[in-house]
Amino acid sequence: MRRPEPLPIAPGQESVWDYPRPPRLERTTKHIVIVLGGETIAETSDAFRVLETSHPPVYYLPPSAFVAGVLTPGRKHGSYCEWKGWASYFSVTGGGRTEHNAAWAYAEPKDPYADMADHVAVYASPMDRCAVDGEVVEPQPGRFYGGWITGDIVGPFKGVPGSMLW
Repeated sequence: MRRPEPLPIAPGQESVWDYPRPPRLERTTKHIVIVLGGETIAETSDAFRVLETSHPPVYYLPPSAFVAGVLTPGRKHGSYCEWKGWASYFSVTGGGRTEHNAAWAYAEPKDPYADMADHVAVYASPMDRCAVDGEVVEPQPGRFYGGWITGDIVGPFKGVPGSMLW
């Protein structure tokens, strides 16, 4: 399948088609909040985002951003990213609710991603709410992807039907 036409961008927006491959790791001071079971389980203004062609950003939060005890080892053993290496999964608990394998981290990511070691990314779809600078995110389409879509990001995004070979 050929690459789709990028959507037009407005002032203050980024196109995921301008993101690089291999992905770029960058710090962000955007205020990130994650809510599960009606409880805020994570909050920070010191995170990383990974930017990859055709994908909305994936946000990686420091372990200290999470309320103690909300992350436990997941049921899934792991997965492999050709760029970052091996990931481990976590179950996420908040407000009496547990979402299995809803988060992941790289204990020993490959260079140039070493700075994000042990930082945790969370799938937005099973959470009550994930927000970036107060804007509630839309989960990246598809069952595998963990990107967060906000109004300042335009696609089309990998994960929609027919995008497998992008």
